[in-house]
Amino acid sequence: MKYTRILLKLSGEALEGSQGYGIDPKRLAEYATEIKSIVDENVQVAIVIGGGNIFRGIQGSADGVDRAQGDYMGMLATVINSMALQDALGKLGIRSKLLGGIAIDPIVERMSSSRAVEYLEQGYVTIISGGTGNPYFTTDTASALRAVEIKADVILKGTRVDGVYTADPEKDPTATKFDTLSFEEAYENGLKIMDLTAFTLCKENNLPIVVFNMNTPGNLKRVVKGEKIGTVVS
Repeated sequence: MKYTRILLKLSGEALEGSQGYGIDPKRLAEYATEIKSIVDENVQVAIVIGGGNIFRGIQGSADGVDRAQGDYMGMLATVINSMALQDALGKLGIRSKLLGGIAIDPIVERMSSSRAVEYLEQGYVTIISGGTGNPYFTTDTASALRAVEIKADVILKGTRVDGVYTADPEKDPTATKFDTLSFEEAYENGLKIMDLTAFTLCKENNLPIVVFNMNTPGNLKRVVKGEKIGTVVS
């Protein structure tokens, strides 16, 4: 395997599957199976999931909810998604621990880098919920922060497209895919891979990002093995 310790970033929307809201049990089971395929290869796996399928703080603030309050609501949405994934992994016999930027006794332990690394080294999939624990930060920033904290080899950003394109490939048929990108090129071309705070954290800590299609069976394992799929930003 090319990578031995990874941070997998999943969007909340990805869990909607075909139903367009909430959590699709079929999609959840598919993701758990994908994760199991690399756990079985002794890869250490940390996971950060967004909460946009349940609540988005920034969207809530547009609807009149206080921005900070809305962001905390969004953090709780990530806890719900993380618990659902933990359950799906458990059904496949995979041991996991749920940490968070917000501790919720007895469900979520307070995140600390030493605790997360200890669990990873013991073979637990470590799901880190609750964003950074602070409003005004996205789960992109949380995933970059957590990846740096646990000294991950890479951030694997699982999406529904197979990499980074010159434009949205779902809207523009002429969009072309990048195989590799530098952080500078991505920034100069305005490619919205992650928000700027997350991007800066990755750049300053020499942490590569691989953007790939998580919905294609077997892709996660291929990426971890170092096969040339998706887009590598470094």
